[in-house]
Amino acid sequence: MGVRKKAAEKPEPNSLNASQFIRELCALERKQVAVNAKYFRDTDNTNIILGVQMSASFAMAKKYMRMPMTQIKVLLANNYYEVRMGAISIMDFRARDKKITEEDRKALFDLYISMHKHINNWDLVDRGAPYIVGGFLYDKPRTILYKLARSKNIWERRTSIVATYYFIRKGETEDTFSIAGILVNDKEDLINKAVGSWIREAGKYNPGKLVDFLSKYASTMPRVTLRYAIEKLEKSEKSKYLNMQVK
Repeated sequence: MGVRKKAAEKPEPNSLNASQFIRELCALERKQVAVNAKYFRDTDNTNIILGVQMSASFAMAKKYMRMPMTQIKVLLANNYYEVRMGAISIMDFRARDKKITEEDRKALFDLYISMHKHINNWDLVDRGAPYIVGGFLYDKPRTILYKLARSKNIWERRTSIVATYYFIRKGETEDTFSIAGILVNDKEDLINKAVGSWIREAGKYNPGKLVDFLSKYASTMPRVTLRYAIEKLEKSEKSKYLNMQVK
């Protein structure tokens, strides 16, 4: 109880640093090592699972939201999975702030891209890419997303599609379907699921585009991608697209 209360207090300005953040996070009870490890998909054996509840990591991130960018970079390079989640959450909270400056938005984007090798799990991408990447690129050229979509790194590819969530929420679906076309036959399950999920969401805003995409790719896309994509369709429509696949 005392730990939670302390974590909710606002830190002094001079304590907004990576070392203090890590000390506070490591002091929390470790009861979820197995649970957190279950959701971690990267094979990098340098990663360490603390077992801190994600809600605690998010609370810490909000507390340290004004941490200097140089200190966030230190957190991103840390081997503790939950520390990196804290860093991404700090960045996400900042990117969502309606008072954010364009300079700060660009700094967050640049940091995310430059440190992408440390953003090495699906939930780190899903937490950060929509607002840190998508939010920054909304009124700018989006060429980098297409470069990421062709990367050999699975998490960079996932960023390319997940970042378009910001555009989808603004009613723009072109990039989602275009990038999905690049990734539609990816060999990785976590890309297949992301593609299916994101074109499903884009289809809520542009049903015609979803129909066109499914008509073109349903017969050849991975089954899991198709199932995610058609989840909200009528039963008869689901059957039609599932039956298009070669058995």
